[in-house]
Amino acid sequence: MSWDEAPSQERAESSLDPVSSPDQQAVDSLAEKIAFEFLAERRRARKWSVFFKLLVFIYLTAVLLMAAQGGMLAERWSDEPVSALVELKGIIGRDRPASADNVVAGLRAAFREEKVSGVILRINSPGGSPVQAGYINDEIYRLREEHPDKKLFAVIEDVGASGGYYVAAAADKIFADKASLIGSIGVRMDGFGFVDTLQKLGIERRLLTSGENKGFLDPFSPTDPEQKAHAEELLREIHQQFINTVLKGRREQLSADADAEIFSGLVWTGEQSLKLGLVDELGSAGYVAREVLKAEKIVDFTPRQLSFSELLKRGAVLMMETIAAQWQWR
Repeated sequence: MSWDEAPSQERAESSLDPVSSPDQQAVDSLAEKIAFEFLAERRRARKWSVFFKLLVFIYLTAVLLMAAQGGMLAERWSDEPVSALVELKGIIGRDRPASADNVVAGLRAAFREEKVSGVILRINSPGGSPVQAGYINDEIYRLREEHPDKKLFAVIEDVGASGGYYVAAAADKIFADKASLIGSIGVRMDGFGFVDTLQKLGIERRLLTSGENKGFLDPFSPTDPEQKAHAEELLREIHQQFINTVLKGRREQLSADADAEIFSGLVWTGEQSLKLGLVDELGSAGYVAREVLKAEKIVDFTPRQLSFSELLKRGAVLMMETIAAQWQWR
């Protein structure tokens, strides 16, 4: 083979080189386009995945917020009537679970629900703020007037005293256990005096005021007779408000010859309270639902502060029930 043939042979070999083949270049270009399209599709899929996850998160968050504000997760029940339960538990106060805002929110939700045949207000409270108790009492009367077809029954568990009974007095009927403690219809103002203690410790009390009675019942100053008399007058007025509230709801039931004793601040057992007319019957919330309202199933409308884990658990259960219901419907 001569040197002159080498270039032609090299050209022949180069013409068979797959890298420079027009068909192969087209295949490579197509493969490259497919690869880019595949990557773009993966990006779109990830975006949709993030979108749907975000959508589910927003949905669950909305459900959990409604649960926290409304007091309960939306619960599906049968077409049969149900008994609504609202709990008043603990000391009645502005920033406590037994605040007027919480209890009233539960009562309003219960009265609005069409399938509720009646409302049970379960009370276990030694009392608390007369203002908060008064708010609840007033709202019970308003709801009863607005929904005359629905009865509200108060059920006292361990204790229904002072402000707890103040609230119960607005119910259509009051139930209790035979060993419940009921009553304490009175008002108190607590305090301490440290005058002698300061003197023994050699401490001088320096109190400056711009009003004659601005240091009203100061615990480090001697008791002022006029201030004490004024405080006692305040207590008498609030006590009379308490008495009037009880008489408004229980005048016909109370024993006529026991009024003075009833309003003295004493407490009685459920059995004694039945004889005095402070309660109407002995029975539990379950008894009232089953025997009085004839709706044995009880649905709790009490607003509660749930922990994050409880909210997630309830939200997941509700979501699964919703998906199952939609699947069954299809």
